[in-house]
Amino acid sequence: MQPDQIEVRGKLTPQRALSELTWLRVGGPADWLFQPADAEDLKDFLRQLDPAVPVFPMGVGSNLIVRDGGLRAVVIRLGRGFNGIACEGRRVTAGAAALDGHVARRAADAGIDLTFLRTIPGSIGGALRMNAGCYGSYTADVLVSARAITREGGEIVLTPEDMNFRYRQSDLPEGAVLIEAVFEGPEGAPEALHERMEAQLKKRDETQPTKDRSAGSTFRNPAGFSSTGRADDTHDLKAWKVIDDAGMRGARLGGAQMSEMHSNFLLNADGATADDLESLGELVRKKVYDNSGIDLEWEIMRVGDKTP
Repeated sequence: MQPDQIEVRGKLTPQRALSELTWLRVGGPADWLFQPADAEDLKDFLRQLDPAVPVFPMGVGSNLIVRDGGLRAVVIRLGRGFNGIACEGRRVTAGAAALDGHVARRAADAGIDLTFLRTIPGSIGGALRMNAGCYGSYTADVLVSARAITREGGEIVLTPEDMNFRYRQSDLPEGAVLIEAVFEGPEGAPEALHERMEAQLKKRDETQPTKDRSAGSTFRNPAGFSSTGRADDTHDLKAWKVIDDAGMRGARLGGAQMSEMHSNFLLNADGATADDLESLGELVRKKVYDNSGIDLEWEIMRVGDKTP
């Protein structure tokens, strides 16, 4: 069936502008935006949807550029039915739509150390997909299992081994939608965990352009991480350093800019289009390669069609 032929309990919207749903505030419309009421609503929809219709799961758009021509797909965005957080023992069960920072705070209240999640923008589904991490800790380190709905409308449970975590990467079946994760963290005193998170937030705000319109780190660090995503202290080459060396700190193209504060942050500084942002990113990649021979890889996901 086509999307508009399927009865849903959630919200199904045609030609939904995605610029309003991404942190960079750019991008054209999706053919359809589906916001399921709950897991059963999502299963029923995917089970009936024509297999030829592409599906794109989308979190809160914190690490995403949607191109100006939009997406020829059904974009699935999880909401309130998927943002629960529950703690028991040393384990935290969180819906894929739960914000990383909320999960970190609730875990700390229960004496569970997931503090690294506090400064990571986005939701748990995105953290799983990108093996998000900071301060030497990664999602792969604390994940017990994850639940997902397949493109065919079935349900699967994934282990960390199934997800094949790597630096800023993981594997999922094509079209699968993550809906929940179970984490297990070390024990800690709630007060100490909250104090640590406050210190992390202060450090982030002092070194990153948190008040500007960005999508977090633009490029992956070019070296210094093992295949599991853990830091290798013998190599600490950072993307911001090679961008600086190529003279691209503060570089502008149209309404896009590489931040003066942290040169690995791509900003919508002045009404940028998606093309401005992606073109500036590609220019940075070229300048870095010409200067150092290093081929930077995008960390921000870029999807959709360019405007003809």
